[in-house]
Amino acid sequence: MLNEDGYSVKGCKLIYAPEGQAGEYSRLALNDYRGCGHGCVYCYVPPIIKMPRIEFDKGAIPKKDYLDRLRKDAKKYREHGITERVLLCFTTDPYNPDDVTYQLTRECLIILSEHGLAFCTLTKGGSRALRDIDLFRPGRDAFASTLTTLNDEQSLGMEPKAALPADRLATLKRFHDAQIYTWVSLEPVYDPAMTLACIEESKDFVDFYKVGRINYHRIGRDIDWRKFTQDVAELLTRLGKGHYIKKDLQPFLPLGYDNPRYFSQSR
Repeated sequence: MLNEDGYSVKGCKLIYAPEGQAGEYSRLALNDYRGCGHGCVYCYVPPIIKMPRIEFDKGAIPKKDYLDRLRKDAKKYREHGITERVLLCFTTDPYNPDDVTYQLTRECLIILSEHGLAFCTLTKGGSRALRDIDLFRPGRDAFASTLTTLNDEQSLGMEPKAALPADRLATLKRFHDAQIYTWVSLEPVYDPAMTLACIEESKDFVDFYKVGRINYHRIGRDIDWRKFTQDVAELLTRLGKGHYIKKDLQPFLPLGYDNPRYFSQSR
């Protein structure tokens, strides 16, 4: 039996329908690791999953018996004929530094594909994701990266163990050149000028953008969110790029602004 959303299956714990701000990114998701290791100073996850930040930032650990349990969930989704895209991940990074050792994410992608589900990875891991590029199916799956800055020093200060901006950009281009749909999460925005610069730098190989403010850091109090929203909407519209402005910025959009939450994978 399906849940009320019509996309998720009752009784499934690993493949689930995210709510709130996460629900603005994907109808379905999974989280294969506990912890991350990127050390992002603005990360909202540790208190949500009740994990001490020092432990969360120390590294990622595969969840117990995850692949066996994922197969059971995926089988139920196949039985219900659900082929929706599943996003990896919201409470970890699918290409965290420890995935190089465990390679759990690759096994998850294989299981999803074998059971008829599409997938999308959202990562700050940059070229770590290229290991799995062979699994991505043009017209079916998607690759996404978070971009917050083009400045290495700024990136190292805010996201110390994530891939540097140039690496993330190069990886997006590799996936795009392989005919895989690409999109970028411009969230959290902590430097509006840099966010606009990220769009300009990536526009030739990114198909879609999602934009959201920073919510868990004091720097957000110093940003003129009305001006930023107007500037980013104008730029994306002028460039003809598909985009979604998240709910926390929508009050600053013009009435009736075309703002589709989910993208179609047409180019």
